[in-house]
Amino acid sequence: MFLAVIGLGMAIDLVSVRAAGDPHAEQNQEMSMGNKGIVEKPSNHSVQQTVDRLKSILRSREVTLFAEIDHSGEAEKVGLKMPGTKLLIFGNPKAGTPLMLAAPTIAIDLPLKILVWEDVGRTVWLSYNSADYLQNRHGLPRELLGNLAVVETVAAEAAE
Repeated sequence: MFLAVIGLGMAIDLVSVRAAGDPHAEQNQEMSMGNKGIVEKPSNHSVQQTVDRLKSILRSREVTLFAEIDHSGEAEKVGLKMPGTKLLIFGNPKAGTPLMLAAPTIAIDLPLKILVWEDVGRTVWLSYNSADYLQNRHGLPRELLGNLAVVETVAAEAAE
């Protein structure tokens, strides 16, 4: 429950910061959040459809879905409203274990995550940490970046 409350607070902060100004005027291109390491891709589907697509893609690739956190659903339970916001947490020990052996601190960023959220303009986005950001943050050898590639691949496929 504690993690859900923390996540809800982070999601509310994310949505409220976005509401202050529309940073996504160019909605047809991938957005990179500079040194924050967050990649954002617009989706052609609703939040729930995008989440369903992600789950299907993860299943087809035999990637484990560890959790789905419905931030907007939790907000609604406490009488608050926010646009659709869901976080999927997923991974594969065959890919993650070599990363953690090479740089144990990456365990703080694993399993991988994709946030699916709707902005004030009703555009749905997929947001995730870039592989380059994670590599730089934890000092991973470049040859292990492929172990993080699944996040980019599934996000692109789900957004189509």
